[in-house]
Amino acid sequence: MIPNPIRKVLSVFRKHQVRALLMGGQACVFYGAAQFSRDVDFAILCDTLNLERLTAALHELAAERVAVPPLSADFLRRGHAVHFRCHSGEAAQLRIDVMSTMRGVDPFPDLWERRTTLADTGEETWEIMNIEDLVRAKKTQRDKDWPMIRALVEAHYARHHRDPTASDVRFWLREARSPEILRQCWASYPDLAASVAAERPLLNLVPAGDDVTLYQALMEEELAERARDREYWLPRRAELQRLRHQRA
Repeated sequence: MIPNPIRKVLSVFRKHQVRALLMGGQACVFYGAAQFSRDVDFAILCDTLNLERLTAALHELAAERVAVPPLSADFLRRGHAVHFRCHSGEAAQLRIDVMSTMRGVDPFPDLWERRTTLADTGEETWEIMNIEDLVRAKKTQRDKDWPMIRALVEAHYARHHRDPTASDVRFWLREARSPEILRQCWASYPDLAASVAAERPLLNLVPAGDDVTLYQALMEEELAERARDREYWLPRRAELQRLRHQRA
């Protein structure tokens, strides 16, 4: 169930035809990996018309921009998030974060094509980032994101493992953080596992059954992703710091 404040934001975005995908903690709730959040995060299409629609929706929500950067195509395309705080009705005090470009995540048109559509109890539908794209978006330097990645994959595996598609199995093999799931996938789908091992070499450790070595490889993989994310954000954080000084 989508909480009422977030439902309000989604309804206003829909009314103004904003091309946006729900992501972040609220999308994790939908996929069965519960995460409470008072923020709502969106991936958005960054073009002139959609930014005009977004601006109109934010105006209706009495959403005030907080911090830096400003809402502009240049900042969004360079990978920045823009932050707003709502001051209207049901959505009051809810924070809205919007992004267009994310490290390791495909461009928005591709995300839109793969989106998940959630039907409400009424006639409305909500557009949510596909679970595989959501997992990629969560590969950050933040401590809280890595347990969420594991929970997302495990929830998906629990829901689909009895009758999976080949795409499901490839997703688990590429993204699972659990040795148990990796072992079960390797045992049941050895040919798929061998093909995915070309892009994720730690899978070659699975048949040996050495969990200590596999856990170590999973941790090294996580640390490498965290390091890449820190490197990605260094110039962007420097840019934000300059903007803060200019505003002060």
